[in-house]
Amino acid sequence: MHRRPALLDAPSNLGLRPPAPGTVPGCYKLPGALRDCGLQRRLDAEDAGCVTPPRYDRGAWQTGDGVFNAAAMATYTVSLANRVGALLKDDRFPIILGGDCSILLGTTLALARRGRYGLVFIDGHDDFRHAGNSSNIGAAAGEDLALVTGRGQADLTDIEGRRPYTRDSDVVVVGVRDADPNQDELDDLGIPVWNVSRIRQEGPAVIAGAAITHLERAELDGFWVHLDADVLDPRVMPAVDSLDPGGLEHGELVSLLSPLLAAPGCAGLQVTIFDPDLDPDGRLAQDMIDTLIASLRG
Repeated sequence: MHRRPALLDAPSNLGLRPPAPGTVPGCYKLPGALRDCGLQRRLDAEDAGCVTPPRYDRGAWQTGDGVFNAAAMATYTVSLANRVGALLKDDRFPIILGGDCSILLGTTLALARRGRYGLVFIDGHDDFRHAGNSSNIGAAAGEDLALVTGRGQADLTDIEGRRPYTRDSDVVVVGVRDADPNQDELDDLGIPVWNVSRIRQEGPAVIAGAAITHLERAELDGFWVHLDADVLDPRVMPAVDSLDPGGLEHGELVSLLSPLLAAPGCAGLQVTIFDPDLDPDGRLAQDMIDTLIASLRG
């Protein structure tokens, strides 16, 4: 890597629905699980600490009330953006350990404060649910790409008057399942989408190169990489909240990530959704950090 990596924990689960009544999503344990497997030591990374989230409490929320935990999420977004921004100012390479995908609000806000940045959205789902295409608004972790591109309630999409944090033209979507429900809408917006079949047809390294070409344009100051563990197939990564078949293998993900993370314009990486509650023996966490380390070392 061109800058020293710095691990920052962002263990927010505010954007996910409860996995069962009376429980909270377990992805907030992701940072601890990956650290327990030696991620910091193996990367020789700086420990940048933790941005502690507010309590998960949906209260009396019901469908039609907008995004649940929105006020807490907005507060957390600013706190996370402050910490990410400080790392970037100190010329570090932030590796953010989520948490659910709603942490994308904080990382993109940090980048929007600095200039104009692109986004490589590596995810098994497009997370582009918004009021224009769904009546099921509520869980920000399924709406994060829509939110950071300015679609949704202003208390989340227009913090500090910076809507959108990322422009449509500065996004690429990689790794969604072949039956992605919003493919046509993303196509109409001019957002490049490479689903799993295209990745396999063209090759992960080729796709990474195309994404880099799209995002290392003169008008951009760099790009951020978002990684949701559910881009992997459930056969190799079942510790996620949405078990949809047809995902990538670990080796394919390494081949995709390595060129992206090595690119001069890459500003940082975030990892989300892995749920240690679904990995009782820690084997999947070890697989995850093996993939991350192989990708970061190229």
